[in-house]
Amino acid sequence: MKRILQILFWSVIPAAFIGPGTVTTCASAGAGFGYALLWALTFSTIATVVLQEASARVTIISGRNLAEAIRDRFRGGATGLLVLLLVLGAVVLGNAAYEAGNVLGASAGAALGSPVDARVATLLIGAVAAAVLWVGTPRVVTTVLAATVAFMGIAFLVTAFLLRPPVGEVLRGSVVPAVPAGSGLLLLGLVGTTVVPYNLFLGSGIARGQNLRDIRFGLTVAVLLGGLISMGILIAGADLEGTFSYEAVSAMLSARLGGWAGPLFAWGLFAAGFSSAITAPLAAAVTARGLFGQETDRWEPRSCRYRAVWLGVLAVGVGFGLAGVRPIPAIILAQALNGVVLPFAAVFLLVIVNDRGLMGDAGINGPVTNAVTAAVVAVTLVLGVSGVLRAAATTFGRTTTEGQILGTAAVIAALLLVPLFLWVRRARSITPAAAS
Repeated sequence: MKRILQILFWSVIPAAFIGPGTVTTCASAGAGFGYALLWALTFSTIATVVLQEASARVTIISGRNLAEAIRDRFRGGATGLLVLLLVLGAVVLGNAAYEAGNVLGASAGAALGSPVDARVATLLIGAVAAAVLWVGTPRVVTTVLAATVAFMGIAFLVTAFLLRPPVGEVLRGSVVPAVPAGSGLLLLGLVGTTVVPYNLFLGSGIARGQNLRDIRFGLTVAVLLGGLISMGILIAGADLEGTFSYEAVSAMLSARLGGWAGPLFAWGLFAAGFSSAITAPLAAAVTARGLFGQETDRWEPRSCRYRAVWLGVLAVGVGFGLAGVRPIPAIILAQALNGVVLPFAAVFLLVIVNDRGLMGDAGINGPVTNAVTAAVVAVTLVLGVSGVLRAAATTFGRTTTEGQILGTAAVIAALLLVPLFLWVRRARSITPAAAS
């Protein structure tokens, strides 16, 4: 029973990353490239387990959440201010943009499955999310989201199973890396929608008082189930013919599986958006508290400052929904931008979990864990740099192939990794006595 409760508790992580961005990006990837990009979800799921375990371990070993650890590790001077601004931009302000996709997707799901107008649905979603955040602690919120994710997962996994995809092609796409022409933005989006930077701070924030062994079990199972749901969405998208749209997916599922499948998809889209519409503001508030909350009583969950952060993020999402912004292009762009921002959070986390002065001999990464974490950071860095290069090439009208972009990104990432590994080496050499 205890382990089941741990899985339910840590389902807040897949509830956060399986939002409308996941539905839109995964279904678009399947519609455009079949099963060829499933491997990106395999990598992303493993990366999420590795990075989330590390962020939770920071809290359990050091007594500080990830935001507090970064604040203390890089305190003072120009470097400390720069790090603070990077984290603030990547998580708090980035969450506001991410929230726009959450609310847009949830309202699109509500409008698709019911006669409710999208703008009315937006207001209702914003009101309910605000009520849950206003009265709830993180534990209460995670309980609410666990039920939502359970229904959402059933919707997408049942759909993928009933479509009976070719097992051989699915397995090959899941383990053999491929980058088809024109897939770069979606590839970056698949990683960005799964390995979510704000989840690292959210997971670290709710890990306080937990047991590391229990966390590893509950977190791993919850994230793996989330990865399977994402794969189910991509598989469902691969059965779509023609241009991707929510209406097209709903019609295809109704035609293939029966009239019940369209409303089930609409419910899954709504549930994905609603659950993430709660977790994004919550993560922003938890991060802001860690960065600025030296005076804890002024940043406790019921304080005006804490509530102002999550309320501001939620208001941005509701504002985009009321403005009538087209959800699909906005959501795909948000996921790709998330993939560009991800390396910042991953790099800081790698330094923190190798800081012997903070984590002690028992808490720092071991050789195997360090190798896996470093590999995850390296891949996210390559993908993030490739996103920047792709945007630059589009801006200046340059014609480049995916191979050229990835090759250049790999060289740049390698150059950036050299000082990073030297930085990590220095952090591992610090003794607890010297740090204190």
